[in-house]
Amino acid sequence: MITQKFYPTIVLSDIHLGTEHSKTTELTNFLRTVNCNTLILNGDIIDGWNLQKSGKGKWKHEHTEFFKVIMKMMEKHNTQIIYIRGNHDDFIDLLAPFSFANLSIVKDYVHESNGKRYYVVHGDVFDSVTSKMRWLAKIGDVGYTFLLWGNRIYNKYRAKRGLPYFSLSQSVKQMVKSAVSYISDYEKELVSLAKSRHFDGIICGHIHKPANEMIDGIHYLNSGDWVESMSALLENEDGTWEVYLESQEAQEYDIKRIPLNVAAVI
Repeated sequence: MITQKFYPTIVLSDIHLGTEHSKTTELTNFLRTVNCNTLILNGDIIDGWNLQKSGKGKWKHEHTEFFKVIMKMMEKHNTQIIYIRGNHDDFIDLLAPFSFANLSIVKDYVHESNGKRYYVVHGDVFDSVTSKMRWLAKIGDVGYTFLLWGNRIYNKYRAKRGLPYFSLSQSVKQMVKSAVSYISDYEKELVSLAKSRHFDGIICGHIHKPANEMIDGIHYLNSGDWVESMSALLENEDGTWEVYLESQEAQEYDIKRIPLNVAAVI
């Protein structure tokens, strides 16, 4: 019997089902240990871009298993599922907005809890490369996929020699000054949006960098991804938020955990 921990809200994004790099087994194992009132799937859950390129051969049994776990949460715990479109699963634009039973498919969402209002959006529409130059974004996607492939090969080499896991892709991101600047600009853009609409916080994904911090008086939360960091956002019953990190390697990320009840004094 697995002991499940309850969270009012869990946020996941960037799972990229349909790619060989998706850490779906680790994710379903995590979901079996928790239950929640609301599960927000904040974009890029299914990687339509990759499936379009590669066909059904990239869809694996464990990808289907993820949806079985979600359905069990809906049935057993009456969990509300909010599926928000991302850029890799933008095919659901044809469906949104759509609601049936405990499932809602939307383009964005407002999460209200403990007197706070959060704007929830995948975030790609605030990425000028993704929204205005899709062809360039797809070229970048190919390069990123290649980097992940190289990362896997390199870590097999390290494992054989008893060396710890090393994220080559994350290291490259940190070394490239333009990538660091891009992430900073992205965060500022979303924070500015939340402030202009009088929200207390913003919840997003897209850039595969989990975060929980205050930026210019706005609570900025990013759920990260299940390709590299294997992370999620967890809302506690007292209204505080935390970033869940699955692996020891991911726990080396620089994550700031700021409870909502002290946000006003920061």
